[in-house]
Amino acid sequence: MSTNTEAAAVTETRLIHAFHRRATTLLCEAALKPSVPLAALAELRVFLVKNLRHHHETEDRQLWPMIAAVAPEAAERFAALSEEHDDLDVTLDVLEAVPIRADGDRPGLLRAAEAVRGLVHRHLEHEEPLLFPALREHISPDEWAAFSRATVATSPTEAAHLIVGFLDQVGTPEEVALVLSGLPEPAQRFVPAMREQARAALAVLSGATEG
Repeated sequence: MSTNTEAAAVTETRLIHAFHRRATTLLCEAALKPSVPLAALAELRVFLVKNLRHHHETEDRQLWPMIAAVAPEAAERFAALSEEHDDLDVTLDVLEAVPIRADGDRPGLLRAAEAVRGLVHRHLEHEEPLLFPALREHISPDEWAAFSRATVATSPTEAAHLIVGFLDQVGTPEEVALVLSGLPEPAQRFVPAMREQARAALAVLSGATEG
């Protein structure tokens, strides 16, 4: 769907989910590539852990209650999704604790990354059929805009340029512009530089160039 026919809430959420799928997959793909430096793996790892935690915490603490306030019948289903978030936290703890100090650590990183990828992909398959209709039916454009601004304001800063790079990979230019329009004005000025930084970093992580 284009942003002309799809609610901004659904477009933004769809792109964020797509980049979560892509980022978790990339860490698995990059883990055992000798051409990918350990420092690049560590940067992607911390980016993923921080952003996945932040994303599900904003859902649990803010978005789910917003939906439940106007659609109480949905509360139980969203509570089940929060239980999956708890499972995700366990796998993120493991991923965060895996050492990445030597090439011999790569298989352990891969196992932890695969666990996160599998859970994230399954969770999104469960979440999207419930969340997308709820966003269309129960969240007004103004409510979404306020939620989105608050989410952006509290987003992790670690390797934030990668957000721009992953969004570019999974969305159209118009969709990416919509998502990035929520950035504060001072941050908007840095988007071109973040885009270039992300392209270079993702090229290294893909094995196309060495860091």
